[in-house]
Amino acid sequence: MTATRTAVTATATVSAEWRGRAEGLFPGGVNSPVRAYRAVGGEPPIIVRGDGARVWDADGVEYLDYVGAFGPFILGHAHPAVVAAVTDQARRGGPFGATSPGEVELAERIRDAMPSLERLRFVSSGTEAVMSALRLARAATGRELIVKFEGGYHGHVDSLLAQAGSGLATLALPASGGVPAAVASGTLLARYNDLASVRALFAAHGEGIAAVIVEPVAANMGVVPPAAGFLEGLRTLTREHGALLIFDEVITGFRVARGGAQSRYGVVPDLTTLGKIIGGGLPVGAYGGRADLMALIAPSGPVYQAGTLSGHPLAMAAGCATLDLLDPDLYDGLERSSAALEAGLRGAIEELEARASVSRVGSLLTLFFRHTAPRDFDEVREADSDAFARFHAAMRESRILLPPASQEAWFVSAAHTDADIQRTIGAARDALGA
Repeated sequence: MTATRTAVTATATVSAEWRGRAEGLFPGGVNSPVRAYRAVGGEPPIIVRGDGARVWDADGVEYLDYVGAFGPFILGHAHPAVVAAVTDQARRGGPFGATSPGEVELAERIRDAMPSLERLRFVSSGTEAVMSALRLARAATGRELIVKFEGGYHGHVDSLLAQAGSGLATLALPASGGVPAAVASGTLLARYNDLASVRALFAAHGEGIAAVIVEPVAANMGVVPPAAGFLEGLRTLTREHGALLIFDEVITGFRVARGGAQSRYGVVPDLTTLGKIIGGGLPVGAYGGRADLMALIAPSGPVYQAGTLSGHPLAMAAGCATLDLLDPDLYDGLERSSAALEAGLRGAIEELEARASVSRVGSLLTLFFRHTAPRDFDEVREADSDAFARFHAAMRESRILLPPASQEAWFVSAAHTDADIQRTIGAARDALGA
């Protein structure tokens, strides 16, 4: 026993050394805030390898992974077809500062799956896609105001890092240091799943609203599905007032259905932003929509947007390889696994009479520590984040890695087996009981 403990202690210094070096280089020791594990406590892992549904940290500890890089690994980590495609492209070089066939091939695949993207443009991140779509919306309408929803996250675009003012018809306030009040004031906030709040904004500012941007399935405040008629109501309101409807499908695109949330719910937006899966885990984003709107983008029109690494050949190769494997059988398997996980978690909650609930759309799932699944951000904030932190720690002790914040989605992949799902349910039952 003593020898084992000594070996573990010696090995454990590997992650600690990496964390120490990172803290001397990066703000908070990380390159994205959620990775610091401030919301759940404990030392953040240093991950060195992934394969299928599993990852390994620098100390050699193996975890069953539901983070999946926050969404892109719908096939699992290091899928052989994706690795082969990227390796082949790397041998051929690039980027080239010129259009390459991979850009055309991936764009064709995306448009086949999501016909509302009559024209599209690749960028290097979801944030960049949203920023570009908003610029286009303002140019197309000649208006400046944007409506977003409380709890919705659309990247770190200055104008969308906004929080509620004193009322539904009040211009927003900055939610981050360094965001000028004048920039934040171009954003109006409504309540997700509350059409009345959107109507109030149009009544007060209708002639100035360029667009409504929404995650059709909220996934950045935890998974909150759209209420019946909500997306349809947004489509009607924007048309009535001459504004554009933008679906942020950076998470939901190719995740909740091959055609995204817009195909799942049958509501067609004017513009769509994409990311995550379309790059197979490599940095990529895209925005697109109606051909007449996209014709305003330079060099066809007056709206400037550019990117040296846009359409990077490696990302295009990874994206094509990923999308080629997203067939009906894969989605059927994802639904079975995700439904089994949901049912198992619900069963454990009922058995233990835990103050918790489960919300799921497709292979996106969140366990909330409140009696009923939330419908909006106010209800999300009522959930017990301290209880989630304890749950997260217990699951990690069971070698199951969950997203390190209560307001994040779990991502089920095609690599998760039936045995993985049952192991997760068992660990969750133990964690809830503790």
